Amino acid sequence: MKILILNGPNLNLLGKREPEVYGKQTFEEYFKVLQSKFTTVQLEYYQSNIEGELIGKIQEVGFSYDGIVLNAAAYTHTSVGIGDAVKAVETPVIEVHISNTHKREDFRHVSYISSGAKGVILGFGLQSYDLAIQSFL
Repeated sequence: MKILILNGPNLNLLGKREPEVYGKQTFEEYFKVLQSKFTTVQLEYYQSNIEGELIGKIQEVGFSYDGIVLNAAAYTHTSVGIGDAVKAVETPVIEVHISNTHKREDFRHVSYISSGAKGVILGFGLQSYDLAIQSFL
């Protein structure tokens, strides 16, 4: 099984950015935990702050991988293009968020990704990624 974890803007700052919301662990540290837990899954990780690069990656793997775990971060609430890319590919996508976006600012209550996603997991911290991977197993 081959799964891509795809992170959007500012998630490269995990561990530094708003630790009260996102925690103190970097994603690279957490990715090693996921790799050691899911040894039968080929996990790949890609992060970009650029919308077009995220769309390109979805299109690149969206017909050959078994799953995409997507945290589009702020683009969740603004990017029709990423939402369209999720709908355009065959690979199922799980939308994840570290925080419970419904407890935050009103603009974070809207997702352009959810309607094309297999499911949505939010509010469980970094464990949201773990739960998304489990959903593919």
